[in-house]
Amino acid sequence: MSDAPVGVPSRRTVLALRSIPVVGWVFLLVGVVRPFQARWLRVAFWIDVVLSIGVHAAQIPAARAVAAERGISGRRAAVMTMLFGATWWKTLGEAEQ
Repeated sequence: MSDAPVGVPSRRTVLALRSIPVVGWVFLLVGVVRPFQARWLRVAFWIDVVLSIGVHAAQIPAARAVAAERGISGRRAAVMTMLFGATWWKTLGEAEQ
């Protein structure tokens, strides 16, 4: 049983969520180094490009606002949001619990 308050994800849950975008970035790296031959992998690659780059970048303004409330620099917020997306800025402070 978790000691976290109701509605607050546990440290394990936060880390599991943050691993998902990292897997996406690894998939992109593999696709750049060794382009995929299978059509479905190429489609998945381009979907991942849109999500990992476009959607994460679009989240930066919201992430910077949340981070500023916690004394985190805008630069760090932008970098962490590009790496982890919403799984970083929506769970700020919860991974430490």
